[in-house]
Amino acid sequence: MMMFGSGSATKVEFVDHKAFRLSLSTAQKIALVELNDSTGLRHLAGHWSAIGLFTVLIIWAVPFWPVIMVVQGISVVFLFTLLHETCHKTPFKSGWINDVVGHVCGFILFLPATWFRFFHLAHHRYTQIPDKDPELAEAKPETWVEYVRYISGIPVWISHMKTLIRNASGRHDGAFVPQKRRDDITTEARRYLIGYAILLGLSLWMNTLVLVYIWLLPMLLGQPFLRLYLLAEHGRCPFVANMFENTRTTFTNRFVRTIAWNMPYHTEHHSYPTVPFHKLPELHKLIKPHLLVTANGYASFSAEYARDFDK
Repeated sequence: MMMFGSGSATKVEFVDHKAFRLSLSTAQKIALVELNDSTGLRHLAGHWSAIGLFTVLIIWAVPFWPVIMVVQGISVVFLFTLLHETCHKTPFKSGWINDVVGHVCGFILFLPATWFRFFHLAHHRYTQIPDKDPELAEAKPETWVEYVRYISGIPVWISHMKTLIRNASGRHDGAFVPQKRRDDITTEARRYLIGYAILLGLSLWMNTLVLVYIWLLPMLLGQPFLRLYLLAEHGRCPFVANMFENTRTTFTNRFVRTIAWNMPYHTEHHSYPTVPFHKLPELHKLIKPHLLVTANGYASFSAEYARDFDK
């Protein structure tokens, strides 16, 4: 796997993500990490407008509205990829926009944004390193029973509820949580819980189940699609520090890349996490010849992953 690096006429073979990044010129690096608000806001408007449209169609109970709930669920749960990006402060140049959008997404997903930022940054720091990467606390499925349970999303919803309650009570088990931010994370969880209580109270007072049909039930229906997507990021990748080996890029269609904020370019993201989502296609062109772990679509990855259960 070879390519021209740093504008040189000499072909270079990169053995890991660090060597690749060192090959980039200063001009390339500056261009790749350049942030702005407009691109992220346009993408955000498109994502949230889709959710708004599906919400209206469900409330109006248009023909096939139960099917629309599935599409709504996919649109809502994939706000996780936006929440993930706000952890890196890259979707928008303005820090306050990243923070506000992160908290809106976190509230919708029952996943406290500040707490998740520290969780996720620890995942980047120790990707696929046992006993250090917090994502490895949830074992990847290796049997049909484990696979169905994983895909159902039940374990992740239970985990989110436990995290909210634990954080609200002031118990922060994760070593990745900085001591000086623990009070902030406690306050964050309590505010989220108060918000949920207010919404529940209003729903009971108004005697309406609208939030169930436009938010809660769709998220339950959409979560399996997010589970399949997330499994491809690191599933069956080796436990090594090289991002070219421990992370997978999945080749997929434009729709999936759009709703996932270009995160199917996952090796690219892990190799250079300060590159904003809208610059990942450019980074992909540079890094593509060196990708070691890829999948030709999520259906193909899922079929191959599950095929091993019979062995």
